[in-house]
Amino acid sequence: MVGPIISELANDYDGKIVVGKCDVEENDEVAAQFGVRNIPTILFFKGGELVDKFVGATSKDVLDEKFKALL
Repeated sequence: MVGPIISELANDYDGKIVVGKCDVEENDEVAAQFGVRNIPTILFFKGGELVDKFVGATSKDVLDEKFKALL
């Protein structure tokens, strides 16, 4: 549900923000490291530091605002 929105935003912000996806079922150590307990969970990093986390489904507008805040 959120995947297509993230893909759209990745295209919109290409060259400005790096977007990656992680399958937490195949990478449970990453999920444990960042405390991911629910899917979807979106982690926001800036300068290599975790600066924000969003859990649950949401709209493109909400995520777009989160992306803008990172710039």
